[in-house]
Order: sequence, then structure tokens, then C-alpha cells
Amino acid sequence: MVQNPTTPSSDNDEPTIGKGRPTPTRAEREAANRRPLAPNTKEARKEARAALNANRDKARAGMAAGEEKYLPPRDKGEQRRWVRDYVDAGWHLGEFVMPAMIVVIVLTFVPNYAVQTYSFLVLWAYILLVIGDMVLLSNRVKKKTAAKWGTRVEKGHGWYAAMRSFQMRFMRLPKPQAKRGEYPA
Repeated sequence: MVQNPTTPSSDNDEPTIGKGRPTPTRAEREAANRRPLAPNTKEARKEARAALNANRDKARAGMAAGEEKYLPPRDKGEQRRWVRDYVDAGWHLGEFVMPAMIVVIVLTFVPNYAVQTYSFLVLWAYILLVIGDMVLLSNRVKKKTAAKWGTRVEKGHGWYAAMRSFQMRFMRLPKPQAKRGEYPA
């Protein structure tokens, strides 16, 4: 039964006016509503960190395996997968630039000036050959994708293939799915 504020209560003869208590201030109401968005305990933070690390590990493994949902937009799509497989199936001069540079760095410690000079000249010649190989690969990939997909070819396949061929095979992401010599159809 709800009491009317103007009717006298049974325990007190005076009528109750209003709600029977003072109106809380705005600061009091905000303080009452204030609570942490997430529990601020060490266990909660530890669990959240563990869950985040598990998700990252799963995404990293999925990207390395070439799973479509974990790939960045640059690597997504059937055409990009074909380009990756085409590049991974061949041998490219760009894969060996880093080892060649390490050899040149070692040769610069040889006290013979001629060895140092020729090692740099050979390195520059090799880099020019690598650039030529990248241009040829880019043109080959553009022609083959145009032949395979016709007017539905996405842009950027030549550059994508050239940059992938420049990376050492074991450092490529997503990891190579095609073996050497197994060119895609």
C-alpha cells in the first residue's frame, strides 16, 4: 500500500511532505554512479594480458599460414595469393642482396684497397642486376595476371611481386606456400 504524502503516518502524527529526505547534490549523484569500467585487480589485468597475447599469437600464426582473415589488406585476395605463389616458386636475385652486402662489409676490413674497391663495384653491379630482375618479374606477373583474370585484374601486382622477390624467402610473410619450381596454373 502506497501512502499519500499528505496523510498522516501510523507511527508519527505529522504529515510527511515530499519524499522525506533532502535532494542529493549533483556531485553526490555522480560520485554514487562512478565506478571503474573494468575491475582494477592484478588478476583481471593478468587475465586480460594473457587473452590479448593468445589472440596475437593466433593472428600471427594465421598470417604466417596465409589464412585470409588474418592477412592485411595488402595481401588479401585470390589474385594476391596467386602472385605470392608465383614469386615463391622461382629463384630471384633479390633474395641474395643481404648476404652479398654482408660479404662486402667483411671485405672492407681487408687492408687491400683494390679488394675493397672491387667488392663495392661488384655489389653495385649486382644491385643493378637485381633491379633488372625485379622489372622483368613485374612485367611477367602483369602479363600473366592479365591473361588469367582479364579485365578483373587488381592494380599493383607488379610492384607486389617485385617487393616480395627482394625479401629472403624465410623472412617473407605470409610464409611461402609454394615450393620452388611449382608455379601456379
